[in-house]
Amino acid sequence: MQWLAGALLLAAKLVAAQGGNSTAPFPSSTYPNATSPDPAAAETSEPAFSPPFYPSPWGSGAGKWSNAYDKARTFVGQLTLPEKVNLTTGVGWQNERCVGETGAIPRLGFRGLCLQDSPLGVRNTDYNSAFPAGINVAATFDRGLAYARGQAMGQEHRGKGVDIQLGPVAGPLGRSPEGGRNWEGFSPDPALTGIMMARTIQGIQDAGVIACAKHYILNEQEHFRQAPEAVGYGYNISDSLSSNIDDATMHETYLWPFADAVRAGVGSIMCSYNLINNSYGCQNSYTLNRLLKGELDFQGFVMSDWQAHHSGVGSALAGMDMSMPGDVLFDTGTSYWGANLTVAVLNGTVPEWRLDDMAVRIVAAWYYVERDQTQVPINFDSWTTDTFGYQHYYSKEAYGLINEHVDVRAEHSALIRQIGAASTVLLKNNNSALPLTGKEKFTAVFGNDAGGNQNGPNGCPDRGCDNGTLAMGWGSGTASFPYLITPETAIQNEVVGNSGVFQSITDNFAGSQIQSLASQASVAIVFVNADSGEGFLNVDGNEGDRNNLTFWQGGDVLVQNVSALCNNTIVVMHTVGPVLLSNYSDNPNITAILWAGIPGEQSGNSIADILYGRVNPGAKLPFTFGATREDYGTDLLYIPNNGTGSPQQDFTEGNFIDYRAFDKANVTPVYEFGFGLSYTTFSYSNLRVNKLSVGAYTPTTGLTSAAPVLGNVTNDTAQYQFPSNFSAVPFYIYPYLNATELEEAANETDYGLPDSAYIPAGSRDSSPQPRLAAGGAPGGNPELYDVLYQVEATVMNTGSVAGEEVAQLYVSLGGPYDPKVVLRGFERLSIQPNSSTTFHADITRRDISNWDTNAQNWAVSSSPKTIHVGSSSRNLPLSAALS
Repeated sequence: MQWLAGALLLAAKLVAAQGGNSTAPFPSSTYPNATSPDPAAAETSEPAFSPPFYPSPWGSGAGKWSNAYDKARTFVGQLTLPEKVNLTTGVGWQNERCVGETGAIPRLGFRGLCLQDSPLGVRNTDYNSAFPAGINVAATFDRGLAYARGQAMGQEHRGKGVDIQLGPVAGPLGRSPEGGRNWEGFSPDPALTGIMMARTIQGIQDAGVIACAKHYILNEQEHFRQAPEAVGYGYNISDSLSSNIDDATMHETYLWPFADAVRAGVGSIMCSYNLINNSYGCQNSYTLNRLLKGELDFQGFVMSDWQAHHSGVGSALAGMDMSMPGDVLFDTGTSYWGANLTVAVLNGTVPEWRLDDMAVRIVAAWYYVERDQTQVPINFDSWTTDTFGYQHYYSKEAYGLINEHVDVRAEHSALIRQIGAASTVLLKNNNSALPLTGKEKFTAVFGNDAGGNQNGPNGCPDRGCDNGTLAMGWGSGTASFPYLITPETAIQNEVVGNSGVFQSITDNFAGSQIQSLASQASVAIVFVNADSGEGFLNVDGNEGDRNNLTFWQGGDVLVQNVSALCNNTIVVMHTVGPVLLSNYSDNPNITAILWAGIPGEQSGNSIADILYGRVNPGAKLPFTFGATREDYGTDLLYIPNNGTGSPQQDFTEGNFIDYRAFDKANVTPVYEFGFGLSYTTFSYSNLRVNKLSVGAYTPTTGLTSAAPVLGNVTNDTAQYQFPSNFSAVPFYIYPYLNATELEEAANETDYGLPDSAYIPAGSRDSSPQPRLAAGGAPGGNPELYDVLYQVEATVMNTGSVAGEEVAQLYVSLGGPYDPKVVLRGFERLSIQPNSSTTFHADITRRDISNWDTNAQNWAVSSSPKTIHVGSSSRNLPLSAALS
C-alpha cells in the first residue's frame, strides 16, 4: 500500500490538535495578501468611529404591522409609567423560570414575557427535540426544510409557554472559519444566510412565537466579546472587542441577512456584546437608529444580549428597547433600567415618547404573531428539571410546582432525520464506493465520534465537551437531547439486520486494536469531528473559538491509521465548519468523504440513510474547505492588540470572505462553496434570461409623523413608590422608586450632570423626521425588491437513479472592488433519471446593486453584469450578460 509510509502512525494520548494558534496574523486578523482592493475597507490609519444618529425612529406600523400597532397603542395607552417600564426590563437572572422574563402587568392580565434559547430547540428543559444546527439547514439549500424546522421549533417553544425564541442567527455570519458560534448561524454567504434566516423566522412566527434575529451585528468571534469574561481567562482589557468596518462592507455583506429578517417580519432583534467601530452594539445609535430602525424600517423591538447592556439613558436614546436579563451583572439586583428608567423619564432625560415607543414595539410584536391567541402558561423551569422547586430560583422563594414535563416533540423526529440526511454533503465517491448495500462482508466503524458520551448525551452542561459523537456545538445555542442515535448504533442495526459482521472501536487511541480491526475490514467507516461553541465555556483549551482547523481527539492520526490498512475507507465528518483535510481527497484508500455537520438527535439514522442509499445525497457545502488556514484570508484575534483598551478587529478584507476570498486570491480550494456530489449525475443547458419592464429606482423621501405620546406621566414621585404591603423578592428588578427624591432614588454618583455632558444632540426630538432614501418599508426601500430579470435553465439527471440537485445562480457585479461572483439564487430540484426539469430564479434590483457611500443608497453601477448558473461556485457552465 503506497499510503502506508514507513511505520504505522499510532496516536499518543497527548494530542496537540486543539493546541495552538500561532499562525493567526496578530496583531491583525486579516492576512497581509487578503485585504480588500477597496481603499475604504483597507483603511486603518485612523481609529474607527461610529457616527451618532438621533433621534431613535419610532415605529409606524409599516407593512404588515398596521393591525398589531393599532392594538399595541391601545394597550400601551392604558399603562402607568411603572407598567411601561416593566415591559422593557427583565426581572433579573434566575429570578423567574425562563432564561429571560420581563415584568408583568397583573392589572391587565399581561404576564411577564418568557424569552428562551435556543436557535436549535428549547434549551434547559426536557421532553423537547434537539434539531440540526443552522449550518446544516444551510447545507440543504432547501427553503421548505428551513421553514419546516422553524415552524417545528416554534411549536415546541409555544408548547412550553415561551413567548420569544432566541433565534435564528446571522451574527456571526462566519467571517473566519475558526469562529466559535458560526454553526449556530447558516453560512458566510449573506444571500444564503438571508434566505434561510427569513424562512426560519416565518416558520417560528407562523407557530405563534416571536423570533429573535441575533446577534446584531459583527459579533464574529468569542475571544474578547465581553471584557469581564476575557478578564476571567486572564486577559487584561477594560472593554470588549471592537469590530471595525467600512460602510459598503457593512451593507453588502453583514447587514444583508438582517434586511431579509426584517422584511420577513421578525419581531425582535438582539444587539450584540461587541463594539462596532468603537461604540457598544447595544448603545450604538448608528447601527440601531440609522441602519436598523431607519434604513431597514424595523418595526419590532431590540433586546440586549445577556449582560450586553452598558448604560441607562444612553442605550435608551440609542434605540435599545428591552434590557435582558435586566440586572447589570447576574444576580446583583441592580439595573441600568427598572427603577432607573422610571427616574430617567420623570426627570426628562429619557422622553416619554421614547419609553412609549419601546413599549409599543414590544407589545406590537406580541400581537403580530398572535400571542394573544396562542399563549399557554409557562410549564418548565430553566434552572432545574425537578418537578417541585422555587419559582424564584436565585432567592429561593415561592416553592411549588415548577416543571410539568410537557412533551412538545410531536412527530418532529422524522423531520430532524430528514434534514440530517438532506444536509449531508458527499465530497468524494471514488468508483461508486457509496452507497453501501448493507451486505458487505465485514463492516468496521472507528472513532470516538461514532459512539456515545459515556456520561450520557447531556452529560456535559450546555454540551461543553467533545465526548462521543458530535451532534451540536456548545453554549447557550443548544438544547437537551431526548436521546441521541449514534452512528455506531444505526450502522450496527443496518449490518446486523442483514446478517453481516460488524465491529467497532470508539477509542481513537487504541492503536493496536485499531490496526488489527482495520486490516480485517472490507469497509471501514471512520468518524471524526471538530467542535466549538460559546465563549463562557473553555473546552480542551478552546475559549469558544477553535484554536485551529484540525480534527479533534487525534482524528487525523486515526484516519491515517485506518486508511493505511483498509483500501475502502470512508470518512464521515461531524464538524462545526471547515477543517483541513490533508491529502484525503487524493488518497486512493479513502474512497468516500462526507460532511454531516452537527445534525441533532437523529444523527446516526441520518448518516445511515445516506450510507445505505435510502437517501441520495443532494446537499451542498455552505462554506469552503481550504488547504491551509491562511487560504481563508481572515482569522481571529487571539491576543489583545490595544493595550488594556478595547481590542481592535479591523475587517480590512471587506466583502472578501470564504469563497470570495479564494476567488480574489486565485487560490484553489479543496472543496468549494456550493460543491456536493450525488449518486447520480446532472447536466446544465439552455440558459434563458427574460428582462422585465420595471420603472427606475426612486429614493424614499418625505417626513415621518411626529412621535406619538400615549398617556401622560405625572411628576408626582409619590405615585411610583413601592405599593403598600408589597413583599419584594430579593434581587428582583422592579420599576418602583425607593424614595420620593429622584436623586436619592437613582443612587448614582453622576446624577445631576448637565444635559450637554451625556445627552446627544437631537436625541429627544419628537418632531417629524426625514425618511432615509434607502428606507421606506421593512427590509429597506421596496423598489430594491423589484424583479428585474427572470432566469431559467434546464437541469437534466444523466444518471440511472433519481436524485436532487441544487442549481445555483451567481452574479458578477463587474466593479473593480467587487468579488468575482456572488450567490444570488438557488433551487433544490428533484429529478428522475434521464429526465430534466427547469431551474427558476429571479434577480432583483438589490441583487445587482452596490452600496453608494456618497448617496447613502443602493445603486446599480455602470459596470457590466454577468450571471452564471451551475452546481457550485466554481462549476458554472452557463453564463449570460445582463443587458
